[in-house]
Amino acid sequence: MDQNNLQRTDCCTTEIEFPLQIKAVVIDLDGTLLDTAMDLAFAANKMLLELGKPELPLATIQSFIGKGIQKLVKRSLTNSLENEPDPELFTKALPIYERNYGENLYTHTHPYPGVVDGLNALKKEGFQLACITNKAEAFTLPLLRATNLLDYFEIVLSGDSLPKKKPDPMPLLHACKHFQIEPCELLLIGDSLNDAIAARAAGCNIFCVPYGYNEGQDVRKLDCDAIIASLLEASKLIKKRISS
Repeated sequence: MDQNNLQRTDCCTTEIEFPLQIKAVVIDLDGTLLDTAMDLAFAANKMLLELGKPELPLATIQSFIGKGIQKLVKRSLTNSLENEPDPELFTKALPIYERNYGENLYTHTHPYPGVVDGLNALKKEGFQLACITNKAEAFTLPLLRATNLLDYFEIVLSGDSLPKKKPDPMPLLHACKHFQIEPCELLLIGDSLNDAIAARAAGCNIFCVPYGYNEGQDVRKLDCDAIIASLLEASKLIKKRISS
């Protein structure tokens, strides 16, 4: 990869120069930092069984991940991305899912390859780091602690930390305010359309990883500045911006 002159992918046509000059990096959780699919799917299937419904394949549930647990429960109940379940069924199902997921939060969950090395490299270069996810805080913080990632982040914003979550730009703009930087000085690393929409709406740069969930769609179709194999690769495409 030519780090000095790289084209944005697919639907991006504006040429940008690498390494990008930024001050802070925000990283998504599910599908970017942590491979949580097996534990999310296990909880979903336990929920379905308790409700007398058939289990779903891991690949199917994995394609439902990305817009928070409430959406995952709805999709699992209807076995579709967009259909809405019966409201009474959903009301009954959600606490069942949350209980099962809480009891099996990090049985199989682990950081993706390159995550720890990438975080160490970003820290070494002096970047401020944040984790922004649509997962509820009750699950986010225990997961980050259990996987020894929490201490890397100066700020963690979960799906219920603010009035709005991704794809709304509010969490990214909140991070910019926290770090006292402009949106153009922030990089988001994520794996989904939610991340891409949020970054563009906020005016931030965005890198995407190809190994995440993205509702089963090819990440190369997203509006992003680069597709990176790992967080470690991301650290090689950016440098610390010095205030003038």
